[in-house]
Amino acid sequence: MKALLITLSIIGLGMTIIPSVLVFIQEISFESHKQWMLIGMILWFATAPLWIREQKL
Repeated sequence: MKALLITLSIIGLGMTIIPSVLVFIQEISFESHKQWMLIGMILWFATAPLWIREQKL
């Protein structure tokens, strides 16, 4: 389960970085960029806290 969460988090993080590069080199439109960034942000913030959190007593 943790491996799946880590994988989804990394995909979400990639979806926030890669579209910026693609817009910079003019491969995608800015509107597509915003959509991919939104999806990536939601994926990252939904999955990352579940595996990054450490239990401290």
